[in-house]
Amino acid sequence: MTTALKKVISKLDKMPIAEQNAIAMLLNEELAWKKSFDNSQSELQSLAAEALTEYKKGKTKPLNLK
Repeated sequence: MTTALKKVISKLDKMPIAEQNAIAMLLNEELAWKKSFDNSQSELQSLAAEALTEYKKGKTKPLNLK
């Protein structure tokens, strides 16, 4: 475990249980998201290639964010 993580855990240990549990849930959600993102790289590459092909064929329109 890194020194930085040890310092954070030391601070968390002094917090009320409800706050510790809330932060633990956030960390678990972040880890689950990271795993999902890591496991979807081939699909994301495929979608990016498809989008680039459509762009090169002139099948896309500028995004108006106004």
